[in-house]
Amino acid sequence: MGPVEITAYALVNALGDDTEAVISALERGQTGLGRAPFPTEVPTVVGAIARLDPLPATLADWDTRQARIAWHGVAEIVEASQRAARRWGASRVGLVIGTSTGGIGATEGAWARWKQSGEWPADFDLQRHHAMQATVEVVRAATGARGPGYVVSTACSSSAKAFASAQRMIHADLVDAVIVGGVDSLCDTTLRGFAGLELTSTRACRPFAADRDGISIGEGAAFALLERRGQGVARLVAVGESCDAYHLSAPHPEGAGARAAIEAALRRGGIEAARVGTINAHATGTKLNDAAEAKAIAAVFGDAPWVVATKGYTGHMLGAAGATEVLFCVVALERGWIPASLGADPIEPGLGLRIATMRTSIETDYALSTSFAFGGSNAAVLVGAGA
Repeated sequence: MGPVEITAYALVNALGDDTEAVISALERGQTGLGRAPFPTEVPTVVGAIARLDPLPATLADWDTRQARIAWHGVAEIVEASQRAARRWGASRVGLVIGTSTGGIGATEGAWARWKQSGEWPADFDLQRHHAMQATVEVVRAATGARGPGYVVSTACSSSAKAFASAQRMIHADLVDAVIVGGVDSLCDTTLRGFAGLELTSTRACRPFAADRDGISIGEGAAFALLERRGQGVARLVAVGESCDAYHLSAPHPEGAGARAAIEAALRRGGIEAARVGTINAHATGTKLNDAAEAKAIAAVFGDAPWVVATKGYTGHMLGAAGATEVLFCVVALERGWIPASLGADPIEPGLGLRIATMRTSIETDYALSTSFAFGGSNAAVLVGAGA
């Protein structure tokens, strides 16, 4: 499959409530991690979005934290999506969205009401508030896209794999454009789950650091408009996928599945490893993940490309992480710099990578983003500079 054009994109997360605010915080090296926006017994910091307005009255029945993040996140590419609908026809604009938590936060609230009173809230609707497909319907309402739409949910690789699905949809001639991305919202279930696995840190996560001790969870949305042809800000070149199924929650210690995904992306894109100038690593800040990923990257690239870890800014946004970090690669290609890897210094000795610990200028035509999930569901997304 040949490249497709990335003609517009949008970001919202703990760093800011629009794309330029997010990029500005990256450039300044300013973290968005802080206290959770709801009571929790888990002693950790999170990446929460500061302000989320309710949905418009016409969508009030869909209103949840997840839906608000999706609506707010896609707002910046609505105009571009409507242009694509006029160009290709609304039925030729598809949607593929990655998510992991979906509307669990809304269900937590409904369950708390049931536990207290024995009755479900009258306004709670499982299909509109909990179901993952609700996110697609909210984005469809915002953009007017009428093509095929579905959710990819493979935990932390969800929205990276959504790019693969979107590219396949275009090349299969099902659509001419796709709104692709990821959305996830914070909830207590997620925090308790990762704490139960002893993976959360009590401080801001420190990917690749010698004294790293766990992850920080975040929330956010990232969307891109892919088109068969157009004046792109960048190109989606190829996506490599693998599933090593080594362990339910731990990566293969030698990074075998991660390496397979990276090599598949390069092979499908017809790009030699030496041409990739920077890698946005999955780098969650856990001992096992970072060590395994470092082995995979070093095996393919050596210490040639700059490697950056950005979860110290946003937290690990689970289903939104992959798309967000793909777009961070687009920012690097557009603007010629990568941010500092917050918290990485002092770097663990012996990783064999060239990790950026300060904002660094780069000149390259290709960047790679890696995303690895529970169960060994891996993806590597290769993007290229625009024409």
